[in-house]
Amino acid sequence: MAKKGLDKNSEGNSPEKLSSDNHNVSGNDSNKVEKNRYSDDELKEFKQLILAKLEEARDNLTMLREAFSNDSGSDINDTSPTFKIIEDGSEVMSKEENAKLATRQKKFIESLELALLRIENKTYGICRETGKLIPKQRLMSVPHATLSIEAKQGQK
Repeated sequence: MAKKGLDKNSEGNSPEKLSSDNHNVSGNDSNKVEKNRYSDDELKEFKQLILAKLEEARDNLTMLREAFSNDSGSDINDTSPTFKIIEDGSEVMSKEENAKLATRQKKFIESLELALLRIENKTYGICRETGKLIPKQRLMSVPHATLSIEAKQGQK
């Protein structure tokens, strides 16, 4: 039976003492401290980064949607039918590419919004595979990451 303030680890072996600053302190080595979540200040920093990326992504999505639905009127209706066929094919391909880009952008926006939710829940930056913290450098580059590099490479 665990005493108050002590929790058994997942193997049920030696208890670990949780310090008040979100660190696990091993009962075997008092100098070994492993951070298990980012501080509130670090989470605020990540939130600002994500909000900036989210605004940019939403602007890009708006631009893609406008390009997809924009009928500029600068086509080749007054030229020969051969050029019209080539232009129509090019226009269809361009619209398909814009639709694909818009779909990817929507997925990116959803990922950023989920990252904001994880910040609010204070679970941001914790690898969903290993349960360890994702390095700050990775999160600064890929703020919507949910896997550490090791876990991501293990998926391949």
